[in-house]
Amino acid sequence: MSWVVSLPCTRDEAEALSGEIPALDALSEAPVVVTREIDEDAGLWQLDAYVDDRPSAALLKLLPALVPSAAGKTPAVEKLPEEDWVTLSQQGLEPVHAGRFFVHTSSYADRVPQGSTSFLVDASQAFGTGGHDTTAGCLAMLDRLARAGAAPRNIADIGTGTGLLAFAAMALWPRARTIASDIDPASIAVTRNNAAVNDIALGRGGGRLTLAVAPGTDHPAIRHRAPYDLVIANILAGPLITLSPDIAAATAPGGHAILAGLITRQMDDVLAAYRAHGFRLAARGGSGEWPCLLLVKRRRFGYRRKERALHRANPADASFGSW
Repeated sequence: MSWVVSLPCTRDEAEALSGEIPALDALSEAPVVVTREIDEDAGLWQLDAYVDDRPSAALLKLLPALVPSAAGKTPAVEKLPEEDWVTLSQQGLEPVHAGRFFVHTSSYADRVPQGSTSFLVDASQAFGTGGHDTTAGCLAMLDRLARAGAAPRNIADIGTGTGLLAFAAMALWPRARTIASDIDPASIAVTRNNAAVNDIALGRGGGRLTLAVAPGTDHPAIRHRAPYDLVIANILAGPLITLSPDIAAATAPGGHAILAGLITRQMDDVLAAYRAHGFRLAARGGSGEWPCLLLVKRRRFGYRRKERALHRANPADASFGSW
């Protein structure tokens, strides 16, 4: 028998819960947490925590602390019928349709639009639903970049989450060398499983995806393969700013960076950090509240000293991954 514990929350709280939650992971039975928007017009969101057994007192005490807006509210506890709790948790996960891409869970496997490039990504502990708008923005930006004639040969997806954006890039540029990294080993395990489900070849060389557990760009394989024609980072504003010198060092002059995970009021700070390291804004996409930024690293002419990645990322900052 499975159980679900529910609490109302805000969108900002849902965003914060999309990453790794050490306090929940420390529980004897870590729940699978899904956040979803239940009323778009009213801006109402909800946290659902799924567990196999009756929720512990520790879980019931911890969850309200994660959503301060629900202070004073008692969590709703419901015993679920004998059904697959993963399927239940996916019912709130609508497909993402952006550009040529259609990303769906098993619940929508029979509704894939004809002619689309589709990926099956089921619910897992590596992500929450708070990143859907940012995911759609990144997919649309990748599609836009390809339609504009870009042809990157060396691609890095930093903070890959479930591997989706790396998969999309490989579908667009199948001969490119692609590496996907995440600070969370569980995310890389999920990416490996998703690669098998979606017939993505793993390994080294063109047309294969290399995986790495790493905080930001701090990994020998990432450093060895730099510089990159395209860097994708769908994380959060804080880690994006912290990683700006490293992403700049890893990006080839004239190369592109796709940044997402930030909200509108954070955009100026993120842009300022990247402009300071030689990038310019080429395009803005995404939704009104969740922008997706396409940056180009300016070319430098004449003598300049070799750039090296600084790897200033705080491992605690870089845990957010894409859907």
